[in-house]
Amino acid sequence: QVQLVESGGGWVQPGGSLKLSCAASGRTTEDYAMGWFRQAPGQEREVVAGVSWNGGVTYYKDNSAGRRFTISRDNAKNTVHLQMKAMKPEDTAVYYCAAGRYLDNVAATYEYWGQGTQVTVSS
Repeated sequence: QVQLVESGGGWVQPGGSLKLSCAASGRTTEDYAMGWFRQAPGQEREVVAGVSWNGGVTYYKDNSAGRRFTISRDNAKNTVHLQMKAMKPEDTAVYYCAAGRYLDNVAATYEYWGQGTQVTVSS
């Protein structure tokens, strides 16, 4: 079993930056791909970014996310991060960390989930 706990969410003004962290416990996640997903009210959960087990491959939702967000992981510390900059109001959502056997943009692929952290972008 893997337990995931997100932190770092909060309120930020448009154009600002925020760094989310996800700490894993229970067992190592070094064999798992890690992903960040988000879900806004009334919308489906969507992928934001993902990283392969060794950090060698990364995936982003789209070009905009690729320019503004950076996913990284530290297997020694069992953590994964999502650095977000130039944030927009449409980035407002609950952000979830997830672990799965394969790097994928489909939420159903991921086995373990955190409880989520709220990110609000507004002036």
